[in-house]
Amino acid sequence: MTRKTFSASLATLLLLTSAMLPLQARAEDDDGDILSEARILRDPAIPVLGNADGDITIVEYFDYQCPYCRKISPDLAKVVRDDGHIRLIFKDWPIFGGPSIYAARMTLAAKYQDKFAEAHEALISLKDKLSEANADAALSAAGIDLARAKADLAAKGSEIDAVLAHNHEQAMGLGFQGTPAFIIGRFRVPGAPNAQAFKQAIADARKAAAASTK
Repeated sequence: MTRKTFSASLATLLLLTSAMLPLQARAEDDDGDILSEARILRDPAIPVLGNADGDITIVEYFDYQCPYCRKISPDLAKVVRDDGHIRLIFKDWPIFGGPSIYAARMTLAAKYQDKFAEAHEALISLKDKLSEANADAALSAAGIDLARAKADLAAKGSEIDAVLAHNHEQAMGLGFQGTPAFIIGRFRVPGAPNAQAFKQAIADARKAAAASTK
């Protein structure tokens, strides 16, 4: 099997998987349900990237040490940028241990200085093995005030840890086995889609959303 054929087969498999695993629609105002549509797609504790008024939401459950999360990040960013109508939500799911937890907490702390996007890009783009030291170096190079981030982490630690706990509960409740894992519209998409698969899943999500309003 050629590389091209393999990539096409993988994309097809991912799309078939997403079609078989629709996100269960729940009451949007049910804040007590961790798997409600509102809690998954519109958690106010997590900044929205892309187009905040977009018609489709992509949620990624990821870990900064996950090699596949790092690999697909440029493709995902380009698809979102080129489309222009996608709300993008990154949900830290630090399943690879201490450095991942540290990176997740520091990125969420950076939101208090309006630097969440910069912090995420700095850490997901790292080529070296993640550690607290090189996480700090990457964040500083990206313009994050480390002293303020650590102060905000100390002050808001319980809130940040609650976000991580909710992300974990959601990922497990949705049946994800590891990172990366996505919600695209109302479809669950486990694994690492390529750019073609992202575009097809987005198109399918839009079709499903349009059909549900008829």
